[in-house]
Amino acid sequence: MAMIHRAARRYAEAAFALARQAQAEEAWARDLQRLAELLAIPVAEKALTSPAVPAAQKLAAIDAELPDLQPQVRNLVQILLHRDRLELLPEIAAAYRELLNRTRGIVTAQVTTAVPLSDEQRVLLAERLGDYVGRQVHLETSVDPSIMGGVVARIGDLLLDGSVRGRLEALRRRLMSDGRV
Repeated sequence: MAMIHRAARRYAEAAFALARQAQAEEAWARDLQRLAELLAIPVAEKALTSPAVPAAQKLAAIDAELPDLQPQVRNLVQILLHRDRLELLPEIAAAYRELLNRTRGIVTAQVTTAVPLSDEQRVLLAERLGDYVGRQVHLETSVDPSIMGGVVARIGDLLLDGSVRGRLEALRRRLMSDGRV
């Protein structure tokens, strides 16, 4: 996962405190994710973050696309619009999800495979990683054919490299240290 801007973390912490107070943590997560997805659309992102578009017009566009946002989430959007910080929303959503997962005892594993995983493989991998770390695991997957096969998983500071490329590299290092190559 990319580094999250410090300001985005502060907004996420404030949002999480409000959500907990209202016992609406999951609803906030859902609304923040929907806003992040809206900003992931290039045309929407350009219009919503452009300084040439007035904040009121941006808010009207968001209201039209997401009319059922919770009032407090909409207030956060207004604050971000007036401070010209709407581009932080995807990072705020990610930081908020981290906070929510942490309180639920869930860790996120960034998993890289050579080919996309099936739903059954995702479930099995999440279970095995969960057994290994002793916590429930949420997977964020990506595909990188250069690993040739297997899985590379990062959970916090823990790196588990079960890729073919990693195994070949380990074999090469062992042979080099033994003086065989």
